[in-house]
Parts: sequence; structure tokens; C-alpha cells
Amino acid sequence: MSALANLKILDFTTLLPGPFGTLVLADLGAQVLRVEAPNRLDLTRELGEKDGKASYVHRYLNRSKKSIALNLKKPEAIAVVKKLIAEYDVVVEQFRPGVMAKLGLSYEVLKAINPKLIYCSLTGYGQTGTYKDRAGHDNNYLALSGIQDYSRRKNQSPVPAGIQIADVAGGSMHLVAGLLAAVIQRLETGVGQYIDISITDAA
Repeated sequence: MSALANLKILDFTTLLPGPFGTLVLADLGAQVLRVEAPNRLDLTRELGEKDGKASYVHRYLNRSKKSIALNLKKPEAIAVVKKLIAEYDVVVEQFRPGVMAKLGLSYEVLKAINPKLIYCSLTGYGQTGTYKDRAGHDNNYLALSGIQDYSRRKNQSPVPAGIQIADVAGGSMHLVAGLLAAVIQRLETGVGQYIDISITDAA
């Protein structure tokens, strides 16, 4: 598939929501460069059965992607990212709100380098509000959005979902749709934009 062959994505995501979203885009032909911390283990590498050093889950989520190891706490790594930004179309990040700004990689900083940049932040609760700094997982998002309450019989507790519904439907798929819409708008206007996806809100 080569529909997105000219789209270059710098991917700062881990676990499931972000990586599955960028996997869909890579499968559609996008050039995805995954930034992985050399000093912090991506937990999907250890999830389930392994094929050599990495799990099948990790290999699946990162197929069709290239990767680079960068310690973002080091100035030379930040310099590498800023150099890459000049030729990349999209940044996808899944850190807690404010982390990219502390690293010197906020939308405002990177937009100054590349005004056409599309920058997407994917979090559990969004960039604002009282929940923004809370840790969260799929069950939290399902409960807060009210979805979990639909998965029960009268006077019984909700049944745990067998798959990560909010992570994928609220996170990954909104990431794909939002980015593709932003790409179309940029084709028409020449201007990039910032996208804030809250998995709970999307769920």
C-alpha cells in the first residue's frame, strides 16, 4: 500500500494506542520513524511470547516502521530531533502533558522549524483539566466515559472487556482519522496544526 508514501511521521509513542495508530498509517504506506529510549524499556518488548529478544506483540506493533534510539534528556539527542523535524510532516507523542515542552520539543518550538508540521498529542485525559496528570489505563477510560456500565446485567458488576476498547477505538482510530484530516487540510492551506486527543473524551 502506497497511498501515504510521501508522509513522514516521527513517532514518540509506546505501549498500544499510539503504536497501533502509527502501524495503521505505516501499513497505508507512511514512512514511520519510531523514537525509542535506550535507557527505558518499552514494556511491549516483554509482553507475551518472544521471538528472539522481542515479543511478538512488539514485532507486530512496529512492523513496517524504522526506529532510532535517542536519550531525549541529552541535548545532542534533542538536536537530532530538531534536525529531523525540518523534513518530517507529522509528530505523534504520547507523554504526560508538559513533558515534550520540558524536553524543548513542544509544538511551538517545532512549528518554528517546520510551519507545516502536524503535531498530535495522545493522552488518557487530554492536555487540560483536573485529570490531565493522572495515570490511566483502558479500564479507567471505559469507566469514566460510561462505556463499562453498558457491559453488565442489572444489579451486577461490569464485565471486564477482553480487548482494549478505549485505547484502540478512542485512541488509535481517532489518531489515524485526525491526522489524515489534518493532512488533507494542509494540502489545501499549506498550514500544519496541533491535535490534542483525549482517549476518555474520544471514548
